[in-house]
Amino acid sequence: MGLLSFFKKETKTAHPHMRGRVKTAAARNFAAGEIDRLTASFTGSYLSINQELRRSLVLMRKRSRELCANNDYARKFLKLVKANVIGPQGIKLQAQFLNDRGEMDLSDIEFVESKWRNWAKPDKASACRTLSWLDIQNLVVETLARDGEVLIQKIKKPRTDSVFRLRVLECDHLDVTHNETLKNGRRIEMGVEVNEDGERLAYWISDRHPGDTGQYGDIRRRRIPADQIIHLFIPERAGQLRGVPWMHSAILRLNMLGKYEEAELVAARVGASKMGFFTSADGDEFGADDAASTGREYDDHDLISQAEPGTFHQLPEGVNFSSFDPQHPTAAFPDFTKAVLRGASSGLNVSYNTLANDLEGVNFSSIRSGVLEEREHWRMLQGFLVEHLHDPIYHEWLEEENISGQLTALPPSRLDTKFKAIKWQPRGWSWVDPLKDVKASADEFSLGTISLTEICAAKGKDFGDVLKQTRADLDLAKSYGLTVGVVNGQLEIKEPEQNES
Repeated sequence: MGLLSFFKKETKTAHPHMRGRVKTAAARNFAAGEIDRLTASFTGSYLSINQELRRSLVLMRKRSRELCANNDYARKFLKLVKANVIGPQGIKLQAQFLNDRGEMDLSDIEFVESKWRNWAKPDKASACRTLSWLDIQNLVVETLARDGEVLIQKIKKPRTDSVFRLRVLECDHLDVTHNETLKNGRRIEMGVEVNEDGERLAYWISDRHPGDTGQYGDIRRRRIPADQIIHLFIPERAGQLRGVPWMHSAILRLNMLGKYEEAELVAARVGASKMGFFTSADGDEFGADDAASTGREYDDHDLISQAEPGTFHQLPEGVNFSSFDPQHPTAAFPDFTKAVLRGASSGLNVSYNTLANDLEGVNFSSIRSGVLEEREHWRMLQGFLVEHLHDPIYHEWLEEENISGQLTALPPSRLDTKFKAIKWQPRGWSWVDPLKDVKASADEFSLGTISLTEICAAKGKDFGDVLKQTRADLDLAKSYGLTVGVVNGQLEIKEPEQNES
């Protein structure tokens, strides 16, 4: 018997239940791809990311800005982003220059870092001469969170005290409706000029903010080469040319929550008024209001429309009283608000307790787990900024400062090797139980699984700066005739012992 005839025979003689199972298995599909009465309205989109952004980016950005201006939770999110990504001192430069012997070149490190600190002042770092480098970092990350993207223009015109400045521009300067195909085969998509490979070649930037058209008249676009612009955004899909507001998935939820809270607040205010209505079978006129407005005395036919504590009145014959006593906010209000905020906090990548300022019912383990996950997200954003903002700015600054003669003490031949060996130190975080953290770090150090540099970096500090400050403290104590030391695990400051003659 041939194989084919055997298969046919087995198929015909198979059990009816088995034949049904084989047929059902062959017809199976992914449930997410099925269309039925429950999923008919759940269609989705097949458009490219840039086509979707052309249709919805401007409105999403407007709604995000509206929330950030008037919604408490959206404003809290912006503060969380700035506080955790940038911090009070910003992401600090740490030079790692080595000399010919492979040792840290402290003199060159101090020289470059002092020049950087001098440039970072408001009158040198920004084109408007009002923003320091720390201000620019805060402005950039807040704009990223609110608008999804931000433009930083590198100004290289010669100045009396500095040749390199930064100009922060809102993404509105890139017109989303500016789309065309050029004669050379290049294309402009939403104000970004790209070639066939998707490489960004130039930005067509409006000389005025579109919101200022009523004041300044028509807006003209200027073509600025891509090497003069840093266009910051976090791409979510391949080929994406414009950024999406970070709150886009939580915008509708936060807006609805705000409207709901407003409605509950108004209803609670109305309910606190304890109003009521007088009713009668024949619908006579409401005489009490007339008497109150004319100043005449009440008679037996006037209705009572005001109540004073400890007083009782008898209504006229045929008149009833219906109370209006709405019970707001409802008993479900707290739980419903928490549920909505939990969903919004997930979309914002922050913990519910942090966003809502709600520590009710949390314990040490639960809040630690939530905060640790949240901090990993902040570290990811710090790494993004270091790679796409801080490193390019430093390299550009180093070259421009050297060309202008500001770094005459450094040999130009080593700019691309020695003097680009840097790292950036973002802010770190302390824990609510610092004693346990210190002990854990000491145990790890004794096991050789962590270095002192890593311990300091976790707290947002530079080990070199710690050593430098320690030396300065010891020298200061010595100048006052004191000694500083550790005795039996306790820090002590004491005067030196005097030898008896």
